[in-house]
Amino acid sequence: MSELIALEDCFEDVIGKACRGLAVDDGTLSFLTGVEEEVIASLKEGKFDEEGARALCSTLSLDADCLVAMARGEWAPAPVALPGLQQFNSDYRGEMTVNAYLAWDEDTGSAAVFDTGAQADELLAAIDARGLTVGAIFITHTHHDHIIELDRVRAATGSPPVYVSEREPLRGAERFAPGRTFQAGGLSIATRRTSGHSVGGITYVISGLARPVAVVGDALFASSMGGGVISFAEALECNRKELFTLGDDCLVCPGHGPMTTIGEEKAHNPFYPEFKH
Repeated sequence: MSELIALEDCFEDVIGKACRGLAVDDGTLSFLTGVEEEVIASLKEGKFDEEGARALCSTLSLDADCLVAMARGEWAPAPVALPGLQQFNSDYRGEMTVNAYLAWDEDTGSAAVFDTGAQADELLAAIDARGLTVGAIFITHTHHDHIIELDRVRAATGSPPVYVSEREPLRGAERFAPGRTFQAGGLSIATRRTSGHSVGGITYVISGLARPVAVVGDALFASSMGGGVISFAEALECNRKELFTLGDDCLVCPGHGPMTTIGEEKAHNPFYPEFKH
């Protein structure tokens, strides 16, 4: 069973990301919604006001019920246990935690690493304990918290090739265009562009385990998404096109926070109200 990790974002993070992404300041948001600027500022500071929060959602294109459920702590994704997949969660500078993932073919022992996290001791111990052979390291995006341990992991696993988006050059890594498919024993790893949070964000869709898996980096979180650092609109559109078209049972492995599923995000993610059943 996967470790119970807290949600990466709270309701105030969702509101803040939507405001920044849409370039809506508090004064404009107040004019458009009738919510006092003081209430908006208080919401952004984490002081929940349901009436005020609900009143903002239409203008911010957020699902009000999902946002309120976040604020009340009423939902978290179901814990996951999937043979051939393990999540590793490590502390980044005391500011947040960051995830890395290991996937392997249980018949051949061939494995792939996805990002490295901020501290790779547990990842490397798991590789050794299972006697796995790492054939490749895949990078979702090159933000520092996801690649801190890359050189160490590569050296400790026999210097396998490292793959990264063609849009994000990284020393010692091979760049590729999304759409390329890789193999790790009996596992097939397809690639999709999920940029917007970063210039070349990549999602790796793994088939060959008991259920499909998408390692998404910071494109999507449980009940949230990465900030649209490059383009909020691009991040939303990539997720709609490349992630929400995956099956509801597809396991989502984000760069921060707990694992979730496409079906759970359709039902609970405030950023994507159009997918609620």
